[in-house]
Amino acid sequence: MRYSILLIFSVIVLFGCQSETDTKSTETIVSTEQGKKIATPNKYNILPFTNSPAFNDAAIALEGYKDNKFNFKVSGTDYKLGAQTPDAPQKMCANSGKGQHIHLIVDNMPYAAKYTSEFEYEIPDGQHYVLAFLSRSYHESIKTAAANICKLIYFKDNAIFKEADSKEPMLFYSRPKGTYIGKADTEKIMLDFYLANLTLGKDYKVVADINGEKHTFDKWQPYYIEGLPMGENTITLTLVDGSGNKVDTPLNPVTRKFTLKEDPVE
Repeated sequence: MRYSILLIFSVIVLFGCQSETDTKSTETIVSTEQGKKIATPNKYNILPFTNSPAFNDAAIALEGYKDNKFNFKVSGTDYKLGAQTPDAPQKMCANSGKGQHIHLIVDNMPYAAKYTSEFEYEIPDGQHYVLAFLSRSYHESIKTAAANICKLIYFKDNAIFKEADSKEPMLFYSRPKGTYIGKADTEKIMLDFYLANLTLGKDYKVVADINGEKHTFDKWQPYYIEGLPMGENTITLTLVDGSGNKVDTPLNPVTRKFTLKEDPVE
């Protein structure tokens, strides 16, 4: 009788330990169901971003670059540079008080936020990838064909010498960026990236290494990250193929550091 009790107890402990071990993983496939919280055994929770104003007819076009100055044409029925996106108070993430803006990314550099369609931006002579896309006031990109330009441009003497549309499948990092201060801005951090010349799904995915913890995305949309620690954080984004191998394409992968701080008066 005593032997039987010990045997049953051992089996219970064995299965309990096995179950706990099976739930631990270094990589999470993120569900794309809108609004559904992702239950992960990892440090960080990933949630799909809530729906945002679509701005379906928002558009940007590159008019020129001369004397270190970009000239873009921005249009749209409802989209206006400098305006606050209507649902900004409900997003519960960092928002720009200056309103909607252009994200300008040159090569693998962090984006520059620009609130007017004409602005100065110095670029060294030579060949550079240039991405410009329209952003909501809380830095979420508008992911339509008309809302971005992605070009390979040769600059000479502070002007465009030659340009062509980029043809390679490419991944650009947008957010998180900089320093986030206070409970309201640090509880949920928006992860947003930009794609060119590809569709996520069977053939391509994006792997986000968040402080060493990997999450794989098969749908192009922004996400909330919950549970990030105060201090410096690091995210590396990698475009991979259907087999999980890094795609041999320019600027892949890309790594950024950003900082979360407590508000001393909270």
